[in-house]
Amino acid sequence: MGTALRCRDHQNGGVGRAEAGWGGLPFAVMGIAAEDIERVRSATDLVAVVGDHVALRRSGARWVGLCPFHTERSPSFSVNAELGFYYCFGCQAKGDAITFVRQTRQLDFVEAVESLAARAGIELHWDSHRQSGEHQRRARLVETMGRAVDWYHERLLSSPDAADARHYLRSRGYDGEVVRRFQLGWAPDGWDTLVRALSLPTDMARDTGLGFVNKRGRLQDSFRARVLFPIFDARGDAVALGGRILPGAEGHKYKNSAANQLYDKGEVLYGLNWAKTAAVEHGEVVVCEGYTDVIGLVAAGIPQAVATCGTALTERHVALLRRFASRIVLAFDADGAGQAAAERVYGWERRYEVDVFVAALPRGVKDPADLARDDPDALRRAVAGATPFLGFRLERLLAQTSLVSVESRARAAAAAAQLIGEHPNQIVREDYAAQVALRLDVRPEHLLAGQGGRHRRAEPAPAAKASRRAETASLLALGLAVHEPASVCDLLHDVLFADPVELGAYQALARSTTFAEAVAGAEPGVADLLQRLAVEEVADTDARGVAGRLIDEAASRELARLERSVVGGAWSDADAQLIGWLKQRILDLRDDASRNEAAAPLLAFLIERAGEPPRLDEAS
Repeated sequence: MGTALRCRDHQNGGVGRAEAGWGGLPFAVMGIAAEDIERVRSATDLVAVVGDHVALRRSGARWVGLCPFHTERSPSFSVNAELGFYYCFGCQAKGDAITFVRQTRQLDFVEAVESLAARAGIELHWDSHRQSGEHQRRARLVETMGRAVDWYHERLLSSPDAADARHYLRSRGYDGEVVRRFQLGWAPDGWDTLVRALSLPTDMARDTGLGFVNKRGRLQDSFRARVLFPIFDARGDAVALGGRILPGAEGHKYKNSAANQLYDKGEVLYGLNWAKTAAVEHGEVVVCEGYTDVIGLVAAGIPQAVATCGTALTERHVALLRRFASRIVLAFDADGAGQAAAERVYGWERRYEVDVFVAALPRGVKDPADLARDDPDALRRAVAGATPFLGFRLERLLAQTSLVSVESRARAAAAAAQLIGEHPNQIVREDYAAQVALRLDVRPEHLLAGQGGRHRRAEPAPAAKASRRAETASLLALGLAVHEPASVCDLLHDVLFADPVELGAYQALARSTTFAEAVAGAEPGVADLLQRLAVEEVADTDARGVAGRLIDEAASRELARLERSVVGGAWSDADAQLIGWLKQRILDLRDDASRNEAAAPLLAFLIERAGEPPRLDEAS
């Protein structure tokens, strides 16, 4: 059975809660008490927050302006100050104040809540003593790492024992500006110079990776006689170090901090703290393999560069990068980029809606750092001319294959067909097959043979099903449920909504205390519809009339179902009586004089029928 929409208190913006909880709010993961998240939302003036980035003007009950998330000439960005949500009809960007701050300032959820809480003068609490303690513990670790980075940096700039390090960096083209920009440092060749200088407790040294207890039971520095590259997380907190020995010294060339409470190399990307603003501006992030590659790309005028920290690019990296850009350019050496697992890359593209490109570095070039030093123009051309992942792999295949004989072209066609067949999108496969067929002088179907059953057709996105004209009775009713719930709280029911997305929107409103809760707990297509309705003007219409139209549509559907169920069979007296009754009630509903009297019994009938089996002769 369905759930009827309950009335909402306009002062707190709530929709009458049925039985649901907090609708997917991330308090259990993020640690901030759910009550504080709601306090921050309620206390935040979304118009003021958006107004820091967008010139808004009032339009009726809404505020409109040019969307900050895509280029446009006429305003399609709308804000509902009362409900605290925005929606862009151009690019479908949507959300509340927390979402807006996350997207415009490239913060995670906790950072955005903390920023808005500070703006509103709200003190945040954590949902348990344990999580509160963990938050404080992390703050101490970050503070300790920051002190170490500053100490190492100052050592490089001024200490006599860092003279060889300064000479080495100058030989690489790193002047004082580069050293200061990237906060490079020098770890002296002493056993415990850092831990003594900072008076580090054993647990702080161990948990930050700055030190360890050696076999003699003494606390010792982890990094010695190395040039240091501080590693920061996306928010700008120092979390790890990468160290390089000087030329001629013994030992591994590079040493990175071990995984610890602050640092996970499968999630952190070197340089993202500096690159994130440029990544948003360019809609692109360039991923390379080393610290010096990032520095070289930045020096060449490519500030949107990041590097993996001694590991392959992971799905967590991709999820993090998607917060800032939808185009990921791999600037590895040719072999490294080509060997990336195709299935993994295509999975990332599908799940995170990103496009993976590859910058083809010139032959003989070992890494972007070398190219940045020797030919920065060539590096810029390689990034600007990056090709889609599949295109790069095919071009590399054809460039390495002799195409002189029929046999060699046949072998190349077979290899190309295998690469093309790995891509999950049929349109992409067909387009590349046509391109390669021209190069090999073969027919495109030869490159697509045997692929018909290998890929499933993608289902349409849920949001697409929600694109209905706003004047339909169901959307008018949902608009009233969002903006004027008291007018329809006793008139609507699950059985009146045939479209699954619209039904989901109604149910989300019915089970939630606040509109924000309804959005947070909804499926993506449903959440999109709710947020769009939040910024649309409510039509000046009669709520009972809208409910009557919905009841009419639902009753007509039920009448058609009943009539179909007895096609080709004999109607019993009960059948004829029920169908006759239903037809008369529908006619009464369409008559202005009898509409109100007909609506209630029809709705009751539909609710009762919702639990009935489909056969007419079983109806009472």
